[in-house]
Parts: sequence; structure tokens; C-alpha cells
Amino acid sequence: MAEIPRPQRPTPLSTRQLASTVKALHSGPDVLVTGVALHTGLVQPGDLFAALPGANRHGIEFWPEAAAAGATAVLTDTAGASLLPEMTPTLVLEDPRGHLGAIAAEIYGTDDVGSMAIAAVTGTNGKTSTAFLLDALMRGLGWTTALSTTAERVVAGVPYTSTLTTPEAPDIHAMLALAKEQGVSGLAIEVSAQALEKNRLDRVMVDVAGFTNLSHDHFEDFGNMDRYLAAKAALFTPERSHKAVICVDTSWGLALARQTTIPFWTLGRAGSEGVEEVPHWRYAITGISGDTTMFSVSGPEAWAIEFSAPIMGEHMVSNAALAAVMLILQGVPPADMATAMGPGTAGIPVFVPGRVERVSGPTGPQVFVDAGRSEDAYRATLETLRSRTTGKLVMVCGTSGNRDATKRPLMGATAARLADVVIVTDDDPRREDPAVIRAGLLEGVRSVEGSVWFEIPDPSEAIRHAVSLVGEGDSVLWSGPGSQNYRDISGRKVPYSARDEARAALREAGYAPEQPHD
Repeated sequence: MAEIPRPQRPTPLSTRQLASTVKALHSGPDVLVTGVALHTGLVQPGDLFAALPGANRHGIEFWPEAAAAGATAVLTDTAGASLLPEMTPTLVLEDPRGHLGAIAAEIYGTDDVGSMAIAAVTGTNGKTSTAFLLDALMRGLGWTTALSTTAERVVAGVPYTSTLTTPEAPDIHAMLALAKEQGVSGLAIEVSAQALEKNRLDRVMVDVAGFTNLSHDHFEDFGNMDRYLAAKAALFTPERSHKAVICVDTSWGLALARQTTIPFWTLGRAGSEGVEEVPHWRYAITGISGDTTMFSVSGPEAWAIEFSAPIMGEHMVSNAALAAVMLILQGVPPADMATAMGPGTAGIPVFVPGRVERVSGPTGPQVFVDAGRSEDAYRATLETLRSRTTGKLVMVCGTSGNRDATKRPLMGATAARLADVVIVTDDDPRREDPAVIRAGLLEGVRSVEGSVWFEIPDPSEAIRHAVSLVGEGDSVLWSGPGSQNYRDISGRKVPYSARDEARAALREAGYAPEQPHD
């Protein structure tokens, strides 16, 4: 799998011309650049290396490695420039990070992406799923697509490594340039609040922005819900997006709708109240068959579309409806979607890795792996599985270290209220003491009277214990790791797949697991 999508036919740009455009101070020879990289491991010959100030070290310390890898010039601040050898081709800006989007757009020529439709989705939960559903709907219409999410990054069917929810600005613009070269018709991007605050989406003009929901998360970055919403709201401005679809099933969606300054349409469950007496668009579940859900999306002018998709739960239906309405506002006639993916068809061709993903086979207990790491995500998924479980519901859960600790007791309490048994384990401790992380979750678990729980630090042991507790008619939810293929432990990414471990646990218990999705 390639690291970062890059255009195959970049047009060289002189550093003096680039400096003039972005109003940077230029020193050293005028050279040509064909790309831009933030990390030495991603440098390609002809790149401009962005050497940014960091919390502990300055990026300029890595210039020799970048130059050895083929970088021809460096972008940095005054402090960084003072450490460079004379005659190094250099662009100097006092806020180099704040200009990365503009610089990348100039180098890759992405101010003009032709007729490519760009859809971006943000919110606390459901971003990845909505982006996958957007991509599936576009592919169902016959489009060549590109997708950028936490779980996967794909351009015209070719997968690339995904490490951040939203890539750094140079990587987004490189992806846009490649997508343009490949004749991509539609791009779906997952956008985090942190990405908006760190300028990663600068100089990307979104055709339709979507908002899923907002709930307690990332207080380590934003401190409270108002500041968290304000960070998300930056996507819904004329500088970033032309129009928007806002799900108003929560009060935070309503709050966003009231402050949005671009044309917007609202979406809510049928019978709900939104900005108006009813939302502009409404969704409703119309049937369930196994892991497939049938649902309707209805809106102005008596439009109504019936869909089916291999998704579970009202929260996933909300994501699917949001994706459909975003495409309608993109100019896709509802009738075209109905013809391609409505009644009488195979439905929406979507698979969302690590999002309520079934790893169990047709017999024995149901076992699912999910990426949820918030109170609201726990609630939505556990309620969905409870409605599909005739017996016992067991939850295995851990959460991230060096992240919002205030949400941990809330998550633990929700797990204990909605599951019959809770097994608290380790997830991504990063540089935090795993025992402290588990204690935060267990504080909430213990607060629920009569809760049944186990503390098993090793996640492989935890999932095996969960499987040992269940049988036919029971369900297990392992929430946290999702599709991630590593664990972040003390700054090291240790290879690990929760999905593979869950399948192994099922096999060891005598059950045939579901085969991995291609």
C-alpha cells in the first residue's frame, strides 16, 4: 500500500515564484519544486520540505535527512532559517503551518479541480461511516471516486495509508491533484475539529458540507462543548463550503444551524422537530432483515427514496440519509439514486471497516468490532445490538491515552447500564499509564448498581474471556479499536488487529468466524 497519494505528472514551480505568491521571504538559489512534505519519510525528489517549529524540537533539525531524500528547498520560520547553511533555497514565513494549504495549492495546482464534486463531513460520531456511504452512493451512480477517512484513503480504486482523520494540508492537496489526474468525479473527506484548527483544509473549497452530531469528546483540546462546536462550525463558512446539510437530531445540530452563514438544509428523523416545524429532509427505518436495514429519505417537493444497505442502527441510517441528501444538494437527481440503489436493486454497496463490523459467522454468538470511543457512540451501538440480541450482551471496551479523561467515567457508566457484562481492557494507552485509563472507565462502571464487570488489561485475553461467556443468541461488542491495525504503546505502533483477534477467539471456542472483507 502506497504511503501518500501524489500526482504522477506534477508541474514544476520555481521557489521565487512561489515565494512571491504567498508573500514569503526567499533566500538562496531559485530552484524548482514539484511537491511538499512535512515528514522526512515522505519526502520525494523535488519536494519543498516544511520544517515547522514543534513542542520539543524544530523541524529544521531534520533538513539534512530531507535533503538527502531529494528535497530541493525548505519552508520554515525565522528561527529555523537561522540554523540553515548559507545558499540553502529557503522560503521564510512567521507562520509556515498557517500557509501550508496555500503553498500546497500553488504547487499542486488544486485551486481548479474541474468538475470534481467535493463533499466533507464532520461531527463527533459517524464521520467515517458517512464518508464511506457518500463514496458508496457515488460509486453506485457509476462515478470514479476518492475517499479520505480515518480508516482508509483511496483514489480511483487504489488504496493508500491512512494515519490521521484528516491528512495534513500538503497531503490533501496532493490527493486532490492525483484525483484530478485520475478523472475522479467525487471526493468524500472526513474532517476533524483538530484539522480545521490546524489549517489542514485550507484552500480546499467544499461543495457540500455535512454535520452528523456533537457529543462529549476532545475536551483535552477544546475544554467544553461550546468551543468544540465552534471548531466544527469553521467548516460551515463561505470561505470553506458552498452549502451544507445539518442533522438536527441533537441540540448541537440546531445550534449549528442557527449560526451557519451559508445556505443549508436540515435533516432529522421522521416526526422530529428542527429549525422549522419539521426538518427539510427526514429519514425513517422501514424494515430490518438480518444485518440489512431498509429506510426512506423524504424531502421537499414530495421527494421520497427507499434504500437498503448492510448497516445496523438508527445512527447508521442517519449517516446514510445525510450522505444521500448531500449528494442531492450536489445536483444528483433523487430519481437517479432510486434507479441505481433503490427498490429492486442490491442497495447501497457499502462496507465500513471497523464500524459495527461483524466478525462472527452464521452460528454461535454475534461478535462485532467497533471504533466507538465516546459515551454517545457506546449508547447508539449498544442500543442497536440490544434490539438484535435475544440473550446476553457483553461489552469489551478500552479507550485512548493522552486524550479527554473527563469522558471515561461517562463511557463506563453507559456501558454498565446497557450491557449485561462489561470487560474493561487496554486500547491505545500512548504515553499514559494504562491502569489510570482503565480506572477512569471503571469509575463509571462501578457507579451503576448491580453492574457485572471484569478488568483484563490484555485485550487478547479480554476478547477470549468475552467469547467464553456467550453462546447462541448472545452478542459481544468490542468497542474502541475498530479497523486499526496497531496499538499505540509508549510512542510505538505495535502491530495488532482487534478483528483478527476476535476471529481467533471465536475459532478457539469452536465457532466459525466471518471471513475478512476484501
